Amino acid sequence: MSETQETSTGLRILVADPKHGPLPALLLVLTIVTGAVDAVSILSLGRVFVANMTGNVVFVGFALAGAPGFSLSASLFALGGFLVGAAVGGALIGRIKSQRAALLRACVTGELLLLTAALLIAIIAGTPFTGVAVDSLAALAAVAMGLQNAVVRKLAVPDLTTTVLTMTITGLAADLRGGGHGPAVLRRLLAVAMMLIGAVAGALLVLHVGAAAGLGLAVGLLVIACAGSVLAARQPAGWN
Repeated sequence: MSETQETSTGLRILVADPKHGPLPALLLVLTIVTGAVDAVSILSLGRVFVANMTGNVVFVGFALAGAPGFSLSASLFALGGFLVGAAVGGALIGRIKSQRAALLRACVTGELLLLTAALLIAIIAGTPFTGVAVDSLAALAAVAMGLQNAVVRKLAVPDLTTTVLTMTITGLAADLRGGGHGPAVLRRLLAVAMMLIGAVAGALLVLHVGAAAGLGLAVGLLVIACAGSVLAARQPAGWN
């Protein structure tokens, strides 16, 4: 099979994977959401990660050390919110055991509600955010990302974690060094690209329009993902 044919096959698998159905495509949308949400949190909430808890714990350390420009309270609210979201995700997994698309639908619906609430707070509070608004936005966004992280982990689609790219990039580098190509490499490349696209788009909106616009992008993408997961849940397919 030629490289072009393998790429074409990889793209088809992203849309209709025999093992995962449309889940890869939907998870790529959620990866864009992650990039956009972290752009808002980093640029508008005092250097806070709401999706990447490794970075957030490091930021807590910086804040404790007295480094300027870091919000200790917002970072702690984000950390706590992420734990709550992950716990809620665990509860959903316990209740919805038989259908992966239904689990994703419940997850995305929850994320949509949480980030819509965050969007309303952002609009009402106005920028620059201070005090309670910062902590509330960090907590709500982190709950959404914790929920997403827990559910995506359960869905177990290879290379598509939607929130952390460290192992994805490691696998990509190892595969490319070994001459690898095909669906796995394509998934990893797209995961990195979607995160980058989300971060760039979110940052541009925050810098030139406002933080609410960045959250609006995330909400719009979640509407698309929610519609896709509803349709996927109706498919009586083996992958589901």
